[in-house]
Amino acid sequence: MDSGISLDNSYKIDYPKTGLCIIINNFHKSIRMSPQSGTDVGSANLRETFMNLKYEVRNKNDLTHEEILELLHNVSQEDHNKRGSFVCGSLSHGEEGKNFGTNGSVDLKKLTNFFRGDYCQTLNWVFLTGKPRLFIIQACQGTALDCGIETDSGTHEVVSQKIPVEADFLYAYSTALGYYSQRNSDGSRFIQSLCALLNEYSHKLEFVHILIHVNRKVATQFESFSFDSTFHAKK
Repeated sequence: MDSGISLDNSYKIDYPKTGLCIIINNFHKSIRMSPQSGTDVGSANLRETFMNLKYEVRNKNDLTHEEILELLHNVSQEDHNKRGSFVCGSLSHGEEGKNFGTNGSVDLKKLTNFFRGDYCQTLNWVFLTGKPRLFIIQACQGTALDCGIETDSGTHEVVSQKIPVEADFLYAYSTALGYYSQRNSDGSRFIQSLCALLNEYSHKLEFVHILIHVNRKVATQFESFSFDSTFHAKK
């Protein structure tokens, strides 16, 4: 039985189209907080990066939470048979498990559920497995601040006829759950690092390996600078 995954455990990439990338940039008019500097830089970086990777990219700015739900529902119902993957980049204010539209919050779970294997079936492959669904979340996941810490320099396979409905999901967050996410006029350090490393390594490394490099770069090379001591020198 052809599972859709080759023997080296890689996803199929020989589709007519690489995939669709939706970028939702919702920092301008959120009712929760003031507009954020650098958000257009991050959105533009994501757009350029995924266009270079041959994705069809669609940018959407300043959507209400109803418009976000409608957008992703409609996208999930498109015919993805000729696409090899799906990417959603969300740049927004947020809190744990939620992103904000211009008029209030929406559960991230509601957004990602549209692309479950039992709901968005054209992102599935024949028989068992599906295509990657990547969610890039640039948003706070809480209000905690990370001060950092000083550091010194034979298996048995089980064959199943079913897979989980979220088996092909990958979530990349700009910060850990519960924590504040930082950005400046140059944009989010997470988005900057992700785009830079995708541009450099997309044809050499798997996406999850690139994310490991992103984690290390953000963790070791950046910390905040602020004249307010509460927000200064945070990771």
